[in-house]
Amino acid sequence: MVRIPARVSYRLLLISFIVSMLVMSGVQAGHEAVPVSGRPVHTYSIVARDPQSGQLGVAVQSHWFSVGSLVPWAQAGVGAIATQSFVEVRYGTSGLDLMASGLDAQRTLDALLAADPNPGVRQVAMIDSSGQVAVHTGENCIRYAGHLAGEGFSVQSNLMIRPGVPQAMAAAFQQATGPLAARLLAALEAAQAVGGDLRGKQSAAILVVSGTASGRPWEDRLVDLHVEDNPQPLQELRRLLTLNTAYEHMNQGDHALESGDIDAALAEYGQAEALQPDNLEMKFWHAVSLVNAGRVAAAVPVFDGIFRHDERWRELVPRLVQAGLLDADEAALGRINAAGSKTK
Repeated sequence: MVRIPARVSYRLLLISFIVSMLVMSGVQAGHEAVPVSGRPVHTYSIVARDPQSGQLGVAVQSHWFSVGSLVPWAQAGVGAIATQSFVEVRYGTSGLDLMASGLDAQRTLDALLAADPNPGVRQVAMIDSSGQVAVHTGENCIRYAGHLAGEGFSVQSNLMIRPGVPQAMAAAFQQATGPLAARLLAALEAAQAVGGDLRGKQSAAILVVSGTASGRPWEDRLVDLHVEDNPQPLQELRRLLTLNTAYEHMNQGDHALESGDIDAALAEYGQAEALQPDNLEMKFWHAVSLVNAGRVAAAVPVFDGIFRHDERWRELVPRLVQAGLLDADEAALGRINAAGSKTK
């Protein structure tokens, strides 16, 4: 029997799973038909905690439209959850509520499984803010289904083309380096490399939150990327993650400018451009920062490349001056306006 603190026991009384009768077709030998609602989300996923930063994350790929709206759940300072197979979303919503109220991952999962009339078709993984993992693969999940939990992470999959997906994911995650989001994506890519979903691929998502809550949830959500429908969802997810990282450098550059650290700002903008060399938005604001730092000569070639590619950016220059966001005298403006001109 799972003991629930009095302060949170009322939550379990509110957990009522709405289940309609649907007999699974094509059930594997040895598994009885189970009445459930909906269709299985054929999925592989990972939940993990970064031991250095405390960040919590979940990533998923599936042959299902918009898997990111169903499977991944996370809350800063609380935990991360993946609910899949025959998805019951309340494993995510109620799971986070229970962990936020003081239950660890295992007691939370035990409580929700006990309240579920169909635990045999669920596949759920949870990790709490301390890094404790809890995972369940029901006996009626469609093969090949399984999971593998390690220190600070759990990987799980169902309806795979062949066995061995969790093992490949675990190895890739443990061997990967860099930010948590990049390591999560490495695990997804490893799953696909050994075959992945029997029916193919369609959507993917990564969600990473801070290890501690700041009271500003919009800032605690560090990475929140969805690929809803794409023939190569992991390739698109990697592109988006690279773009997300570039814009994070842009944001850090903006913060450095606010504090008057021009050199740090320019370094951050430079890193953003290195990741996205064809992004005119990043080039433009880098050039603006150079002008504001008094480095007009360095800014002019950047403006030149931008204006030659798209003249519309030229119109933004006087608007920034009017708004007080570009500190340029008449001489500097003349040099900027001459950039990109065929007659200069």
